Amino acid sequence: MANSYQIAVLGDKDSVLGFKALGLTVFPVDHVDEARHTLHRLAKEDYAVVYLTEQFAAQMEADIARYKDELTPAVILIPGKEGSLGLGMANIKKSVERAVGADIL
Repeated sequence: MANSYQIAVLGDKDSVLGFKALGLTVFPVDHVDEARHTLHRLAKEDYAVVYLTEQFAAQMEADIARYKDELTPAVILIPGKEGSLGLGMANIKKSVERAVGADIL
């Protein structure tokens, strides 16, 4: 039987709870250590995509880099309740530049 992959949203409670209404599994955390532990746990489970708030991602660069070249999970940065830090767009630019060989954005 094929795996049935899931999508997770990881971040502070106020930023992630709205995603529950969309049918996504939310993981509210209070501290960066809790976010790290949860990210690594989700990577071992059947989560193909993990949306992570930029506020936690800013403190978890090494943890995120660990999954950069892995098939799953894809770690996608999203703005938190405080707004965007620009990290998500910076990561997209890096990925496009790596794939295309130039900054086209």
